[in-house]
Amino acid sequence: MKKSIVKLEQLSHRYSKDWAIKDISFEINKTGIVGLLGSNGAGKSTTMNILCGVLSQTEGRVVIEGFDTREHPAEAKKRIGFLPQNAPLYLEVTVDEYLTYCANLRHIPANKIKAAVDEVKEKCGVAHFSKRLLGNLSGGYRQRVGIAQAIIHHPLLVVLDEPTNGLDPNQILEVRHLIKEIAEERSVIFSSHILAEIQATCHDIIMIEGGKIVFSDTMDSFNNYIEPNSLVVTFGNPPEKEKLASLPGINNVEYITDKTIRMHFNITPDITENIVETSVAQGWKLREINLEKSALDTIFAQLSNKKPNHTA
Repeated sequence: MKKSIVKLEQLSHRYSKDWAIKDISFEINKTGIVGLLGSNGAGKSTTMNILCGVLSQTEGRVVIEGFDTREHPAEAKKRIGFLPQNAPLYLEVTVDEYLTYCANLRHIPANKIKAAVDEVKEKCGVAHFSKRLLGNLSGGYRQRVGIAQAIIHHPLLVVLDEPTNGLDPNQILEVRHLIKEIAEERSVIFSSHILAEIQATCHDIIMIEGGKIVFSDTMDSFNNYIEPNSLVVTFGNPPEKEKLASLPGINNVEYITDKTIRMHFNITPDITENIVETSVAQGWKLREINLEKSALDTIFAQLSNKKPNHTA
């Protein structure tokens, strides 16, 4: 029987009297990127810190490729690469010095360290900065070096906590591409509170809110979790807003352009048929009608019982 890459069983942890996470269970047994989604304070960092051996859980088990992190911590940690939200960089050393230090920490044999350093520098696109101080690198390249230290020992599991946080749009695209390349050979857990990052990068998703898993499935299933509740309709001869708003089941109407309109509705089986028939009868000249998927922030809001934050 094939071993899971990582398995969490009833993982719980509390600080003082308050539970940060409670009964977190999931299993990963294939390569690719799994998104760990949740608002700030949801319990993501606690889960990752326990998973990577930084924190000892109050209850439950973590098993990495068959090794329990409490019973065999050294063997379990050998199989994990971790990039915390604040990359553990020493800004006064060069890229080569830092990665050589990390290779030693990972017990890579002395005669293989140079090859290991050269490999991850090339993989992460920082080879041309070998002799540059980390403190003189841009945020994007520092993050690349942080990812390099996480994969230098060829772990099958890599855990990345907010890896694109604080980067500019071009740097974000570059880091996303790098993470996807890394995930071709190993499992990556990509943690973020930013919906767009999870959507753009991950195939599977685990959502934690209030210290508990509230969703675990594919990204497609997550996108479709809430029934569509709006139509985008284009008319050649659009009616007044009030006429559309008076149609059965229509809650709200907003004009996108002078001829294209978004109509929010209650779920009814004949809503589109009713609009088509009314358009023909009234001479509105219906050109196009499309059912909209619920936006990710709407899904996130429903699952976490919070209103979407559009200020981020």
